Amino acid sequence: MSDPTKSPAVQSLNAEQSREQSSEADSLDTALEDTFPASDPVSATQSAVATPAGASNLSVDQGYPLVEDALRATGEISDDKASGRTSSLRRDASRLSEQASEVASGAVAVGKAEARSAVKSVEDLIRDRPLTAVGIVAAFAWLWGATR
Repeated sequence: MSDPTKSPAVQSLNAEQSREQSSEADSLDTALEDTFPASDPVSATQSAVATPAGASNLSVDQGYPLVEDALRATGEISDDKASGRTSSLRRDASRLSEQASEVASGAVAVGKAEARSAVKSVEDLIRDRPLTAVGIVAAFAWLWGATR
C-alpha cells in the first residue's frame, strides 16, 4: 500500500484523504437513508396532496368557495357567475391596459429626460472647451471625407 518512491508526508496526506472520502460517503449514505426511509416509497404514478379532515369529498365543480365569497363581498363577482366572471375579466383587462399605458408613458418620459440630459451635458462640454469640440468635429469631418 505504501509507495517507497513517495515521501512520508505525501503518503500520510494520501491516507488522510482516503479516510475523509470514505467518511464523507458514509455520512452521505446515512443522511439519504434518514431522509428517505423504506416505509415511505416514492410513488412514480400518482402524487398525493394533503387535504383537511372531512374535505376528501370535495369535487372540482365546487371550485374555491372562500375565494368566491371574498370576491362577492368586494363586488368583484356577482351571484350570476357567468356575467360576474365576464365583467371581472373586462375590469381586469381595462386595468391591465391602463397600467400598460402608464408604464409606456413613464418610459417615454424617462427616455425624453435622458435625451435632454445627454444633450445638456454635450452642450456644457462644448461651452467649457470650444476649441476641443471644433477639433473633434474637424477630425470626424476629415475621416468621413477620407472614407468617401
